[in-house]
Amino acid sequence: MQERQVDIAIIGAGTAGLGAYRAAKQHGGEVVMIESGPYGTTCARVGCMPSKLLIAAAEAAHQARHTDLFGVHVEGRIRVDGEAVMDRVKRERDRFVGFVVDSVERLPEADRLRGHARFVDPHTLIVDEHTRVHAKRIVIATGSRPSYPDFFHAAGDRLVVNDDLFEWNDLPASVAIFGPGVIGLELGQALHRLGVRIRLFGVGGALGSLQDPDLRAYADRTFNLEFYVDPDAKVETIERDGEAVVITFIERGSGKRLTERFDYLLAATGRRPNVDRLDIDQAHLALDERGIPDFSPHTLQCRNADGGPSHIFIAGDANQQLPLLHEASDEGRIAGDNAGRYPELRAAQRRAPLAVVFSDPQMASVGLGYAELERRHGGCDCLATGEVSFEDQGRSRVMGVNRGRMRVYAEQGSGLFLGAEIFGPRAEHLAHLLAWALQQRLTVAQMLAMPFYHPVIEEGLRTALRDLNANLQLGERIVERCMECGPGD
Repeated sequence: MQERQVDIAIIGAGTAGLGAYRAAKQHGGEVVMIESGPYGTTCARVGCMPSKLLIAAAEAAHQARHTDLFGVHVEGRIRVDGEAVMDRVKRERDRFVGFVVDSVERLPEADRLRGHARFVDPHTLIVDEHTRVHAKRIVIATGSRPSYPDFFHAAGDRLVVNDDLFEWNDLPASVAIFGPGVIGLELGQALHRLGVRIRLFGVGGALGSLQDPDLRAYADRTFNLEFYVDPDAKVETIERDGEAVVITFIERGSGKRLTERFDYLLAATGRRPNVDRLDIDQAHLALDERGIPDFSPHTLQCRNADGGPSHIFIAGDANQQLPLLHEASDEGRIAGDNAGRYPELRAAQRRAPLAVVFSDPQMASVGLGYAELERRHGGCDCLATGEVSFEDQGRSRVMGVNRGRMRVYAEQGSGLFLGAEIFGPRAEHLAHLLAWALQQRLTVAQMLAMPFYHPVIEEGLRTALRDLNANLQLGERIVERCMECGPGD
């Protein structure tokens, strides 16, 4: 077995791992990045990019079917060529993956080690039984993988996850999708618009990323006008019959017991961090109930089992904090930089929280989200809310996309903008404007002083901010009352 002595070992060559590697190299010393699978990030291979390629095809089909509103009539049936759709998805996906692979392979060969790493002790890793790596510091950036309950195994090889979907050569006739979160909602709507018969089942009432109960209820009604989704479904049985998955469930609304056959069961019920195969107990770290290392969100430094600071850092999807590409990139940079400068650390200033769901209408959240804002500010009436409906918003109605609502939140007393949840047209762009405002710590009055062109969808944002401003109570008395929340709240 080979022996290697390095300053920093990074486990994982995805988005977080690459960010950690580049940051760590700035400090000099010997850095090695260990990867057990193919190069290319989750985003490029099975996440952001192939899903948006599928959604783009679905949007083209949907728009072609809905031109009558504008007096434009498309004669004949719109035909979706499933093989052509999937061919483009895979070709463009492979192009994006190729860019990532090329960038990794340009790194010095001595800095890349292939194989599965596991801990032997807090400073030692064994890689595929061929190399023992002794590292002064270690960054865990192993990403995550799809997770689903055991009873889905009844579907046999007709059980698929999003990774499998992007290897299809053609579109199936029908798919039962479990999990109306970000992945399930995006893929489910896209498949429906491409002519695939779907049923979308959930548990507990969650829908996409929305936390605000009013917005979630509005979104639920809106999606059900287009395709079947039950966020709190009663599924009785899942069985395999020949080449089909047979599902018995109670139909929402009618209460009837239905049994239907599907070509596939797509599990979109979440992801689990890839830390369970690292022999993480040998690293002597404090672990939570899920087996994930306890760590500082500001430095990404793990804590030892005795409570003291560790030389091990964790970044990206592996820590399950914010499983988004831009967050993984930032976290990789933070972890790699701190591993490089250890034992002196820097607490990084995190960017304003921002998340988008590419459904139609789109969903977006800015800031801590409704649930956390209500927890922090709702009890003392410190939270002010404003809203707008896009149903009569000028530009939205012109384009025929006038569906959705937006709610914006601010702090009573100071007028400080706190965040927003959006279900509506062009939410991805509105959310960016709001995230910038949040990160700059702007007040609602300062945001309203910004220019708004006419006619644009952003005028809907101005309407929501005006409503929010009208609901604000400003002044020292209100500020003093809001201070009852306590420091940090």
